[in-house]
Amino acid sequence: MWQAISQQISQQIGTTFTIAEREELSGEINRCYCISDALYNRYFVKINEKIYLPHYQAESEAIRQLAATQTLNVPEFICVGQSKDHAFIVFRFAPMKSLDPESAFHLGKQLAMLHQWGVQVDYGFDDDNYIGKSLQPNPWRSSWATFFAEQRIGWQLQLAKEKGFEFGDIDHITDNVRQRLAHHQPKPSLLHGDLWIGNCALSVDGPIAFDPAPYWGDRECDIAMTELFSGFPPAFMEGYQAEWPLDRGYEERKELYNLYHLLNHLVMFGGDYQAQVLQRLTRLRLI
Repeated sequence: MWQAISQQISQQIGTTFTIAEREELSGEINRCYCISDALYNRYFVKINEKIYLPHYQAESEAIRQLAATQTLNVPEFICVGQSKDHAFIVFRFAPMKSLDPESAFHLGKQLAMLHQWGVQVDYGFDDDNYIGKSLQPNPWRSSWATFFAEQRIGWQLQLAKEKGFEFGDIDHITDNVRQRLAHHQPKPSLLHGDLWIGNCALSVDGPIAFDPAPYWGDRECDIAMTELFSGFPPAFMEGYQAEWPLDRGYEERKELYNLYHLLNHLVMFGGDYQAQVLQRLTRLRLI
């Protein structure tokens, strides 16, 4: 496996890279490493079973798309590949630490600039991708209410049902979500898609965001997730609002948007998320 990784990096950078040091780092879904050669070229590597190759290919495309906007700082992608039994993705290694108020403010401004970047008339993405371990379908839709109801809430309810978690008739809940958003047709924005505090940090080049799950959608979905699990300094929202103030009605819509992430965590981890999903569905009067 490590030989395959070295060869792939060498092909990409145009010179021989030989692993001299290897340090394992923490990771929830993937095995993560920092590898370096005798010349102190360092790379960050994520490794998983071979079936994860589509996940890494989607991640490489996501990083490429976000980097092209020149708004939000993301890791430098090197390569993606596979060995006999494993799949891997490689980035340039960047030392990181937790966001401080100043870097959080700048991250908020960068996210607002990302959300303003580009012109798109529909909601979705050119390809399906992944949020955590879950497939995220992104077929293009002209209606935001339809896209979010069907491709986000309806899809996750079906995944949950397959795991043994049922909350009532999926079509009924999906229709209720669609009705809640029927009069909300925001400008399609390119989203990070999985913006919790664990996917942001401060690097030597300033704030950086990683592990994206992008699509064109309501910018409020990104902002809502930053408030779901907390951890962001207040300066983050101050930076965002300074660049592009949020619309009226966000406080109500964020509860609905974060239902998607609660459902996804239920699908991936089970446990206490079942009660949280039921509580959110009841409070939103979706069941």
